[in-house]
Amino acid sequence: MNGPISQTLCVPTAMKSLKILLPLVILVCIIGPVSAQSTSLDDVLAAMSLRQKVGQMFVATFYGPAINEPARLFLQGYQPGAVVFLPSNLENPNQIARLTNDIQQTLRDAGTVPAFIGVDQEGGIIAHLEQGFTRWPVPMLLTATGDAELAYSVGMAYAQEMQAVGINMNLAPVADLYTNPDNPIIGRRSFGAFSGQVAPIVAAFAQGMQSGGVLAVAKHFPGHGDTSADSHVTLPVISYDMARLSTTELVPFSALAQANVGGIMTAHIYFSALEPETGMPGSLSGAIVTDLLRDQLGYDGLIVTDALDMDAIDTVYSPAEAALMAIEAGSDWVLTGAHVSPDAQAAAIEAVVAAVESGEIDEARIDASVRRILTAKQNMGVLDAQPVDAFLAADAIDLEAHAQLISQMFAEGTAVAYGEESIPVQSGALMIYPASQPSLWNACAQGGSYQPLGISDRPTADEIAWARSAASTAEQVVVFTRNLEENAQLEELVNGLPLERTVVVALHSPEDWRYIPRPQAYIMTYSPLPAAYEPVCSVLSGQLPATGQVVINMDI
Repeated sequence: MNGPISQTLCVPTAMKSLKILLPLVILVCIIGPVSAQSTSLDDVLAAMSLRQKVGQMFVATFYGPAINEPARLFLQGYQPGAVVFLPSNLENPNQIARLTNDIQQTLRDAGTVPAFIGVDQEGGIIAHLEQGFTRWPVPMLLTATGDAELAYSVGMAYAQEMQAVGINMNLAPVADLYTNPDNPIIGRRSFGAFSGQVAPIVAAFAQGMQSGGVLAVAKHFPGHGDTSADSHVTLPVISYDMARLSTTELVPFSALAQANVGGIMTAHIYFSALEPETGMPGSLSGAIVTDLLRDQLGYDGLIVTDALDMDAIDTVYSPAEAALMAIEAGSDWVLTGAHVSPDAQAAAIEAVVAAVESGEIDEARIDASVRRILTAKQNMGVLDAQPVDAFLAADAIDLEAHAQLISQMFAEGTAVAYGEESIPVQSGALMIYPASQPSLWNACAQGGSYQPLGISDRPTADEIAWARSAASTAEQVVVFTRNLEENAQLEELVNGLPLERTVVVALHSPEDWRYIPRPQAYIMTYSPLPAAYEPVCSVLSGQLPATGQVVINMDI
């Protein structure tokens, strides 16, 4: 980028393709490009119009693998500070690289600074980068290793893959604790149940990602872990007092704040002890956004709302109303959400502009957030971002090195929850394994001597009978489970085994113990990827010590 920022000249053009319901116009601004190297941030801020500054406070979304005309007009006219990709935007590395380049060039041509371009790449259950990218295990496995240096390296690996395609922000890590196994939305997205285990790992992961040039956005403050409701559907309520929050839910967020995590996302949850009788969601609450996060925790990074199109919010407030409330509460970024059209996003921006012009919101409040956003862009190299090589984007992703990191995660994180004295298993033990995974049997057969019994993923009545008959005469049994909560047939098979001499290996959900009486031993891999097979088989044969930690509460 060359040349300093110039004064703004805005030319109104009708938003015909957006079909705005309000009498709004796009302001196509002719402005000299910003050079972070030659212009101070104060000068950049001073040269921005009010509408440009407000635009920086919005995180935009649009549909499709390329910028459609309504999205392009929105980007040109409202110049959002960030864009978050939806699954519909993402196909493969080369296409994503072309899209990120197009977004940044569109913003440059409009005369504004480059954007943060983000994605939900938590690993495990939520991973929107798929084809051509590493398939990472759930974060729990990383915590089970207890290895902060490995967590840092994994964070850097995430960043390497995102940087290869021009993504510079990740809506991760999830800092919510796994304190409620019946939580319908967090679950295995969490790094674990215990704050003392989670805090150093989640902080190291975020630091590694940011050292690789990708802004980390931790979520969902002050904690979505112990809810029985999903904020996508309704407004969850948490009644814990500050004493409980301070010693449990807030611990990972405090560690992240001290580690200078770039962003923290607030939760659409009503914390009754912090907002008595108001019913105000935390994301729209000054008591939580400003008093707790900004003032008490001393956090000076970017505060972003969770998506405003979630039913905890949009069944009560319009995008414009929610955006105003979020900014008044102290948020720097407003994430409107996947189901908010460009015209509704534009209406929300115009509502904030009007509130400033009328004196309802002080412009100094807007300036404080925009200065924080520009500082983050400068610190992360976004202001001087260059196009990525779209042709070579897929080749730039180091899949082989990252596969080695995953193998290390399983080697260090596979855990024996109890029954260590039963490991290694006896020679000739009956091994009941999913026949759909022959590589699992092959990995175990290389290091031990077993009697194999392959079964269907959902075993038939005949298979259940065969397993029980074979187990009745076996001195020891090994059975692999894969999420018993959703597999009644496999649950029936396991509960028909002689559990007092059965080693259960939970290959998917570590919570399978909740559906069976206590077996002889219980082993967890936390994640079902094939990279788990060799390490867990080595644990069973005694060739590898099980050094992984138990990161779920098995006393519930």
